[in-house]
Amino acid sequence: MGYACPVCDTPQRDGEHLAHHLAFTAMLHGGDHADWLDERVDDWSEREPAELAAEVTPHAADAEYEEVFEDTVPRGRPDVGMGSGGDADSPGHDHAHDHDHSDSSAGAGVPDPESVDDPEVAEALREAREMTREARDEPSGDDRDTDADTDA
Repeated sequence: MGYACPVCDTPQRDGEHLAHHLAFTAMLHGGDHADWLDERVDDWSEREPAELAAEVTPHAADAEYEEVFEDTVPRGRPDVGMGSGGDADSPGHDHAHDHDHSDSSAGAGVPDPESVDDPEVAEALREAREMTREARDEPSGDDRDTDADTDA
């Protein structure tokens, strides 16, 4: 048993998943999810998931949440509508890739933005990858302090 999103009725596993759903949808798309949160939790964007869950679950109806496990779906994970193309055994499914996997941890489990059907999701993936690249290229605060000490 889980909770139905009080805005769009999408079932969520538990209160923290509901909090994540509401917050991420509000941040990415604004609209009804952001309005709903703004009306009920002034500082929702500053809250930890457990704190936000405590505020939003009283407003959510109980809902059936069907668990899906890797061994219960043909592809090892559910098709989440991100351009994955359906069943791995379907005709035309190509396992050949023309990109380098030398740093496989960088995008593990994240679809390529060019293979995503939703343009907003594709743009969000591109932005996230760029932010990750920038964060990796910047020295941490400790590194900057160390460099400043050695220059003096």
